[in-house]
Amino acid sequence: MVEQVKAIRIQEHGGPEVMELTTVTVPEPAANEVTIRQKAVGLNFIDIYFRTGLYASPLPHGLGFEGAGIVEATGSGVTHIKKGDRVAYGQSPLGAYAEARNVPADRVVKLPDDISYEEAAALMLKGLTTQYLLRQTYRLSEGETTLFHAAAGGVGLIACQWARALGVRLIGTVSSPEKAALAKQHGAWEVIDYTRENVADRVAELTNGKKLPVVYDGVGKDTWETSLDCLQPRGLMVSFGNASGPVTDVNLGILASKGSLYVTRPTLASYVPTQQSMQAAADELFDLVGRQQISVRIGQRYSLEQVAQAHEALAGRQTTGATVLTL
Repeated sequence: MVEQVKAIRIQEHGGPEVMELTTVTVPEPAANEVTIRQKAVGLNFIDIYFRTGLYASPLPHGLGFEGAGIVEATGSGVTHIKKGDRVAYGQSPLGAYAEARNVPADRVVKLPDDISYEEAAALMLKGLTTQYLLRQTYRLSEGETTLFHAAAGGVGLIACQWARALGVRLIGTVSSPEKAALAKQHGAWEVIDYTRENVADRVAELTNGKKLPVVYDGVGKDTWETSLDCLQPRGLMVSFGNASGPVTDVNLGILASKGSLYVTRPTLASYVPTQQSMQAAADELFDLVGRQQISVRIGQRYSLEQVAQAHEALAGRQTTGATVLTL
């Protein structure tokens, strides 16, 4: 069934104004694809990176990587889902900002009945990101302590809850008393307001000088050296985002001088490359949601027509929790 739907496209890189609401054609799904009538779409900082051109993709293109909805059609070779299934995805090709779209079937998982479309759209990319960070990049164990920057953000609030479920002491950084309270409410062991406190000094105090085996940093340029200063010798710096800009011109000698540190720059795609690995990560996430150990806080909802406003709020750090487009 070929149809016309509303979708966001960009013809050039730039500010929120480059996003155009237009009409696109959704063709029949190809082999190993599914057509999804979307009910909700998740917004993430990575969407801004693609809009501005920090991350390159051939123009013109859509935006967005995660969504949830109902399967309208399946292409040949698709066996794990069928027409009418409630589904979600969190690591697709660009183009989630749309009423309907085709998605590679190996990126799509069935959605349990007790998770709403909005929850799924808010959870998938951020939840799967948290899964690979805390369970694969460095497998946290009960009793360990870690630092997670931007603990009141979409990924941060899930990380706080997941850490609590694991018995891990998560120290979160925040920029206000309100965000500190929110992170604590979601399971952070301690919080550091980086506008008022020295993060590395406070980490040293909280750990009796031992510092940390791993730091999770989605902020980037502004927190790079601070994060390194929070690590134990041979500790692991996980730099997974660039909210303040990318880390550039890294002098590897700094890693030696600060204790033979390790650094990784992971991406979700490398950790869920197959349908089976995607399903396994989603199952772990959905299990914690089903046991009410993780809940998603949707702080903002926008329509497709309000997407520029949504990007402005996200870039201006005026959001808490997750942001979704409702369709």
